[in-house]
Amino acid sequence: MSPRAPAFLLCVVCGLVALPGGAEAPVAPGKAAPVAPKPLPGPAKARARELGIPFGGQAGVLDAITDVPGVEVGHSTVISGQGRLVVGKGPVRTGVTAIWPRGKVGTAPVFAGTYALNGNGEMTGTHWLNESGYLYGPVLVTNTNSVGLVRDSLVAWAVKRGRSWELGLPVVAETWDGVLNDIDGFHVKQEHVFNALSTAMGGPVVEGAVGGGTGMVCNGFKGGIGTASRKLPEAEGGYTVGVLVQCNYGKRRLLTVAGVPVGEEISDLQACTTGDWAPSSPLITDMPSCTKQGASRASYPEGMGSIIVVVATDAPLLPHQLGRIARRVPLGIGKMGGLGEDVSGDLFLAFSTQVTLPATPGPVATVSTLDNERMTPLFEATVQATQEAILNAMLAADTMTGADGIRVFALPQDRLMEAMRKYGRK
Repeated sequence: MSPRAPAFLLCVVCGLVALPGGAEAPVAPGKAAPVAPKPLPGPAKARARELGIPFGGQAGVLDAITDVPGVEVGHSTVISGQGRLVVGKGPVRTGVTAIWPRGKVGTAPVFAGTYALNGNGEMTGTHWLNESGYLYGPVLVTNTNSVGLVRDSLVAWAVKRGRSWELGLPVVAETWDGVLNDIDGFHVKQEHVFNALSTAMGGPVVEGAVGGGTGMVCNGFKGGIGTASRKLPEAEGGYTVGVLVQCNYGKRRLLTVAGVPVGEEISDLQACTTGDWAPSSPLITDMPSCTKQGASRASYPEGMGSIIVVVATDAPLLPHQLGRIARRVPLGIGKMGGLGEDVSGDLFLAFSTQVTLPATPGPVATVSTLDNERMTPLFEATVQATQEAILNAMLAADTMTGADGIRVFALPQDRLMEAMRKYGRK
């Protein structure tokens, strides 16, 4: 993970301690690594905007989904163990991320819409969301096998606060982290969900291998959580669009950044194993041993993953218009080389923080709506911010070794920039 911003992270019975430069140090068996309320000190890893990657548009102050007023993000990160996979014990590389549209204390729903590019995934609660046009409460993102637990935990959190009616149909989305994580061990627990919900905050968002993105792989590099934003010129309304992704999709050879075939330029550093045993998963066969440059070929089905994208805006949009925003997300993914592969769950949700309820209780609410002919700048902002959030997820993540000693490498910033210069894009 990147130490670039304050955040509240929960790391339970950690088996690895982060060292400067992204190295990993083992912790003695049976002992928990210290839990730090703030990231370890060290130089911040540069984000796409700081590197001058030309995605276009003007970023918000934070270049994050939290540039949209009221939005809060929280993570719980669960890391423990190393070595050979023992189901139920680890190694564990997983977590949960919470996105509150109106913050933890906000009780009014927001207008929302969804879209699925490829439905090989799960996002609970969307039947009522699409029927009513309302999103009540947070969006949570975790690993595939933890969707049910996270969903039930949010309901339990709501019951404790007298909000079970309001939050009875939670929105929980997932991507599969079974390459690096003991996904069948069900290591996300209720306390992790409660922590992500209760410690969510505005301001800078920690990215990379944190929260729900802890064990994710993106375009063959270490992936995870990424975010970005765009601020429209006043002549186009001055609205803000923020995007948060959980990036776990894509084929290395197709990875494209601002038109540059980065995946072709960095074809090594493929996932490899540090152990002297075969990986347990039937999906991973003939994985080569690690060298300094990793493997030279992919050893498990590329494109096997998913991507979840949440788009926030303060533009006055109605649910059907937010569905239009969600349908523009795949354009950004496509520009990065995504295909919406058969085994990928590519699910997107967009919401607006405009007022939805009357100031005084009553049967009629007066809301605003942007003219459809003024939506095109919002479409462009969504495409730009989606691309940048995907790249930020990879730039923030460090190399990680997980279940069965499988190692997934970070995207090397120096080689990325070398490729950008080679094609005249920097």
